[in-house]
Amino acid sequence: MAIFLDSGKIEDVRKYLAWGVIRGVTTNPTIFFNDGVTGGVKGMKARAKEIADLIHPYPLSLEVTSNDRGQMIAQALDFASIAENINVKITVHGPQGETENLEVVHELETRHDVRVNCTAMMSGQQCLLAALAGASYVSLFGGRVNNMGYDSREEISRLRRVLDLQGLGAQIIIGSTREVLNVIEWLDAGAHIVTVTPNLIQGMLVHPYTKETVQMFLDDAKKCEQV
Repeated sequence: MAIFLDSGKIEDVRKYLAWGVIRGVTTNPTIFFNDGVTGGVKGMKARAKEIADLIHPYPLSLEVTSNDRGQMIAQALDFASIAENINVKITVHGPQGETENLEVVHELETRHDVRVNCTAMMSGQQCLLAALAGASYVSLFGGRVNNMGYDSREEISRLRRVLDLQGLGAQIIIGSTREVLNVIEWLDAGAHIVTVTPNLIQGMLVHPYTKETVQMFLDDAKKCEQV
C-alpha cells in the first residue's frame, strides 16, 4: 500500500493519482476545514463522495464528527454507505479518556461489516488493543510520538512484530508525518502505510542535485548539436 495522501482537495488527489504514487486518501475534519470544505457534515460527505469515486478501488478514510457512542455508530453507517471504498475513522478514545470507542470499533467491524481506521493513537499498546477489537487499520501518529521524546521507528517495529506474531490482520498506518525522511524510515520500520501531505510528496521527488544533473544533460545535448 505504501503511501496515502493526506488531503481533501480534489486537485491534489487528481495530481498524485495521475502520478501513480498514492494507494489511498486520508481525511479528517481538520483537513477538510483547512482545505476549504464548507457546509458541515453535508459538505464533508459531498467532498468524500467525489474523492472516493475518483480513487476507487483505493480506500478513503472519513472521520466521524462526534464522540457519542450512538452518534458514532449512526454516522459511521451513513459514511460507509457513501461509497464501498470508504473506511470510517474512529478515535481510540474520547477527549476525556472515554473508553466506549473500542466498543464502537468492534461493533462496526463485526456486526455491520464496516471497515474501521482506528486513529489518534500514540503508542503500540493502543494500536494492539484496536487491532484486537477488529480494526482494519491502526493509525499511529509518528510525528507526535517523536515530539514526545520517543523513537517512533522502535514503536512501529515492535507493533509490527506483535501484530504478525498474533496473526492480527490490521494494517499499520503512520500519520502526523513531519519530514520527508519519515516516509522511508517508517516504511522500513514495518509500517504498511504512511500518510503524506502534498508538500512532502514534492519533497520526496524534487532533489537539487537531480535538477543540476538534468540541466547538465540538457546543456551538453545542445553542445553536441553544435559540433
